[in-house]
Amino acid sequence: MARRRPPDRAEEPEESRRAREGIPLMRRARMVALQALYEIDAAGHPPGEVLSARFQAEPLPAEARAFVQELVTGVLAHRGEIDRLIQRYAPAWPVAQMAIIDRNILRMAIFEFVIARRTSPAIAINEAVELGKLFGSDSTPRFVNGVLGSIAEEFTGEGK
Repeated sequence: MARRRPPDRAEEPEESRRAREGIPLMRRARMVALQALYEIDAAGHPPGEVLSARFQAEPLPAEARAFVQELVTGVLAHRGEIDRLIQRYAPAWPVAQMAIIDRNILRMAIFEFVIARRTSPAIAINEAVELGKLFGSDSTPRFVNGVLGSIAEEFTGEGK
């Protein structure tokens, strides 16, 4: 299936460009990673191709690109372990039946503070909630906060 080419930056409305520039760099990187994971999860496109397309659509500095790569490859490499954690802390919601955006927001945050231990739980949870507000349903931020807060309490003593 042919991919639609993302719009060139020159075609981007000035208002969108200004709004994007006001977003902190690492949040922008998380947004790109989430969009890539969503596409990989929903459409099954190859991760390398998805990342290339995302980086073309959203130019980022090298540090942020490396962070996106780490998040995407880390989530994919540890998906089974991460999904078991999600299932344990959200037993009423089978992971396969969760909204794709919700499960990928959870996966990214869990990778950051449980697997990679690169980000404090408080920051990872806050960023996940913010992504939930931007991309999820009305209930996503509360759901994400509850699941991640419970995981953080057990794994680090932080959380709720």
